[in-house]
Parts: sequence; structure tokens; C-alpha cells
Amino acid sequence: KPEWYLTQVLMWIGNHSKFLDDKIQPILDKAGSSVNAGLEFSRALVMLILEKLAADIPCLLYDDTLFCHLVDEVLLFERELYSVHGYLSSFPSCMHILSEESCFQRWLTVEKKFALQKMDSMLSSEAAWISQYKDITDVDEMKVPDCAETFMTLLLVITDRYKNLPTASRKLQFLGLQKELVDDFRIRLTQVMKEETRASLGFRYCAILNAVNYIATVLADWADNV
Repeated sequence: KPEWYLTQVLMWIGNHSKFLDDKIQPILDKAGSSVNAGLEFSRALVMLILEKLAADIPCLLYDDTLFCHLVDEVLLFERELYSVHGYLSSFPSCMHILSEESCFQRWLTVEKKFALQKMDSMLSSEAAWISQYKDITDVDEMKVPDCAETFMTLLLVITDRYKNLPTASRKLQFLGLQKELVDDFRIRLTQVMKEETRASLGFRYCAILNAVNYIATVLADWADNV
């Protein structure tokens, strides 16, 4: 349960911020120091977390459920650390631990495994080829089937998870995973389409064409996102 110590550290940072700003920072300022008391306090606590993660991760690497839970909790912690407490990207962070080779490769493997499971369930769903907004014409111009929308949301969630990795090379490896998933989804759509060729004006065949059009449009929109 990594959330125990991650939440504890966030509480310590929040509870001490007023004291550090009101009592300690003026002393540093008076001494002509450029040190930010709150940020240094946060940095020291994050270093403790990095030590703890370095000890814990080898024990969790081959338990998919526990490892996934650890990654999820670390990503939530990082998000709050930066958005709420103003932590600096130049400081040591948990993403450096997740970027280490053995941990990172495991993260990629588990991310792919769960993404493929999600794709299996979305395509086998009864609502796979039905639009969520089929009764609202002004919202549903593209008549996007549920499976295509869920798939693009899956890609977006993966991007959100890896976007704060410290190096471009690691981000590119995740992009490679997303490209694999797009190709896998394309193959699955092709397989379903082959079953529907006798009814090329049928409901499902049209839904597949709408799905392809929607995915191509969204990917084109994402092309500007470095």
C-alpha cells in the first residue's frame, strides 16, 4: 500500500508549508540566501520516497496487480506534488525511478497487457458498435461507435500517464506501444469487417467505417501535440 507513505508525505508538505513560509523563509531571505524553504523541505521528503521505492519495486516487479497499483499511486502523487505544492521539474522525482530499465520495461509490459484486455472487453461488449449519443443529432455528427471512442480514450489515458517521464527516449517507447495498439485495433476492425462484407450497407459495416473515420480524424488532431 504505497499510498500510505505517499499520502503521509503530501500531508507533511501541506501541514508545514505555512510554518516554513512564515517563520523559516524570512530568516533565509534576511541571510541573503536564495533557498526556498518549502521546496527544500519537499525535496528532502521526496528523496525518502525514492529510497523507499528503490527498495519496494524489486519485490513487486512480477506481481502485476501490486506493480500496477504502485505505478497508479506514484502517478497520482506526482500530479498533486506538482499541481498543488509547486514542486519543480528540475528536482528529483519518482518518474526517475520508474524510468530505470527493469522497472520501465515491466511498466511497458503491464501497460500493454491491460490495454489489450481493455480492447478485448470493448469489442466484445453488446454496445461496441452503437454510438453513445445516437439520439442527440447535434452531438453525434460522426456517429462514432462506442468501441472507437473507448479506444481513443484508452490512448489518451496512456499519454497522460507517461507525459511526465523525464526523457524523450522513454516517451518514444510509450509512443511505440500506442502505435502497436493502433495497429492491433486496425487488424481487429478488419477481421470484423470481413465478416460483414455481404452486408456492406448493414449497420455494423457502416459503424466500422465511422470508427475508422473518427480515429483518423482524432489522430490528425493530435499531430500537433509534440
